[in-house]
Amino acid sequence: MKRVYFTIITYAAVFFAVGLIGQSPAMAASAAEIDHNAQIALEKLYAKSHSAKALGEKATAILVFPGIYKAGFIVGGQYGEGALFRDGKVVGHYNTVSASYGLQIGAQKYGYALFFMTESMLAYLDKSDGWELGLAPNIVIVDVGAAGGISTTSAQSDAYAFFFNQKGLMAGLGLQGTKITKLDK
Repeated sequence: MKRVYFTIITYAAVFFAVGLIGQSPAMAASAAEIDHNAQIALEKLYAKSHSAKALGEKATAILVFPGIYKAGFIVGGQYGEGALFRDGKVVGHYNTVSASYGLQIGAQKYGYALFFMTESMLAYLDKSDGWELGLAPNIVIVDVGAAGGISTTSAQSDAYAFFFNQKGLMAGLGLQGTKITKLDK
């Protein structure tokens, strides 16, 4: 019952977001579209953040969600699809979903990239059936504008999340309670 409620809330919020933002979400995107959009988003992130580029060169894998739609009015949700890069090649497709409730209103579109720095963290993604980021070990959230203090020598976490391309108005941005699931594309 909890899962049904969560799904209904998420889809309602996504459709609300689409109406406010005025673009269709990538829910029906083909694998080729996801790959292309994720590659472009990663290149733009690298152009804006030298820290992201340096981490990308050392990362075991990078999971890029180029367009996540988030909306809420008391009850909210978000949805997006992305590609997992390993050695510069796409090796899988995933979606990210979350639901929330509370005092909130608005809609936005944004993207994020997860840099997996260790094989064990990547294995955690692969072995879990729907990975919940709020429960995952040792992820550091990095603001692209404040990423200058991170280098490959100071980076000691298992994973780093970089948010980018925020558009729209909605308070708060985080990964707590976000679920990532592998897609069959």
